[in-house]
Amino acid sequence: MGAGPGDPGLITVRGRDLLATADVVLHDALSHPALLDLCASGAELRDVGKRGGSKNPTQDWITSQLIELARAGRQVVRLKGGDPLLFARGAEEALALAEAGILFEIVPGVSSPVAASAYAGIPMTHRDLSSSVTFITGSDREGKTWSPDAWKRLATATETICVLMGMQRIDAICRAIIEGGRSPSTPAAVVMWAGRPAQRVVTAPLGEIAEAAQRAGLSNPALIVVGDVVSLREPLRWFDRQPLFGRRLLVPRPRHQAVGTAEAIRRRAAEPIILPTIEIRPAADPEALRAAARRVSDYDFCLFTSANGVDCFFEALGQMSLDARAFGRCKVGAIGPKTAEALVPHGIRADLTAAEFVGESLAQAILDIGGVRRVLIPRARVAREQLPELLRQGGVTVDVVSAYETRPAGSEQKQRLQALIADNEVDVVLFTSSSTVDSMVEMLGPDAPALLSRVTLASIGPITSATAARRGLEVAVTAETYTVEGLLDALEKHYATELS
Repeated sequence: MGAGPGDPGLITVRGRDLLATADVVLHDALSHPALLDLCASGAELRDVGKRGGSKNPTQDWITSQLIELARAGRQVVRLKGGDPLLFARGAEEALALAEAGILFEIVPGVSSPVAASAYAGIPMTHRDLSSSVTFITGSDREGKTWSPDAWKRLATATETICVLMGMQRIDAICRAIIEGGRSPSTPAAVVMWAGRPAQRVVTAPLGEIAEAAQRAGLSNPALIVVGDVVSLREPLRWFDRQPLFGRRLLVPRPRHQAVGTAEAIRRRAAEPIILPTIEIRPAADPEALRAAARRVSDYDFCLFTSANGVDCFFEALGQMSLDARAFGRCKVGAIGPKTAEALVPHGIRADLTAAEFVGESLAQAILDIGGVRRVLIPRARVAREQLPELLRQGGVTVDVVSAYETRPAGSEQKQRLQALIADNEVDVVLFTSSSTVDSMVEMLGPDAPALLSRVTLASIGPITSATAARRGLEVAVTAETYTVEGLLDALEKHYATELS
């Protein structure tokens, strides 16, 4: 299976579906690690990537593992960067499977040169500049002598030349192409880590590109592009022009919630760093939650203030062999669109969603309906009291039940967080709730304000920003729309203004 290069969003639909059902996944070094989040929770993940300067698994051993696992009746995915049949060992491995009588499927992937050129804003062809393109590897099969003559013949035989795995020989390759008749002034580029926030692109005339790339510290994985099409990079570059390109955003959310946030960050060419500062724990009194869930139909409204509350409430229903039908006449309210979305897989569509995604707005919406007498609120054990208090002031009977607890993450996460901040490995911290603010400050200790002054602090809304201020933190960006997408929009606007 081809994983595509760089951006994990380039995986094909077929690839995504098969990863979700695989028993075992053997993955390469160049397949994005986020793709492993698509695998089933019980899948066995084996890293068989080959890295320069390290002790690597042999190709024979990898192939033997594929055969052995398949014969054991397991569904196996061999996940390879780019396309599995273009300058990769996919054909060799498939031939070995065929000889062993193992049934297999080849799932194509977006090839690395095609994706790298697109993310760099360099077209492979253009009606006015190039009608032919050649893909060639700069590294040869072991035991085969590298020949400059072949490169000289290639120099004028095609208009666009794309060299994969050629950085170790970039000097010799460029000299040979020039000696073969290509002008030293021909536009050329080197694209490193294409499709990732770490992407770097250097352009220069063919006669100077090797020195320019080496001076910039570029190395494999990289693509060398030679041809007039490189001249189109400036007007066509899009990926590395995004306001958040290359910035490292710390996501201090529980991992199951952070996956969607990480995807949203990568869509904006930034790098998510997932480091949960809080842990979601079951309620201390699970029987109280089950009792409330059992009698939910007695209420006029059940109000959910987080996706965690939704999941825990329905887990309690499931423990009693109940489902969405238990709500009966009870209507359902959600504090925001993400909480409303969390209800859908459970067979519920929110009857009411707060306009401003805060407790005060949800309370006002309930009071505006009129005639609501009893409300149930399953939520975190420690939470803001505005929602139940405003409802009670309006004459509504409110029962609050603890659905879960949030606690600061353990010592290992604490040490990692301190190291990331101290080593300047983070550009932005995303605060998506007051609990993420509190837990981060507790993990960093009394030096938290000083340590976090080195980074840009971005808050999902004014309530979270107020919590940060009370903790001595200076928030630079506060979202106007209180969602992750709204937060990223505000952050983009902040950096766009800064750059202008």
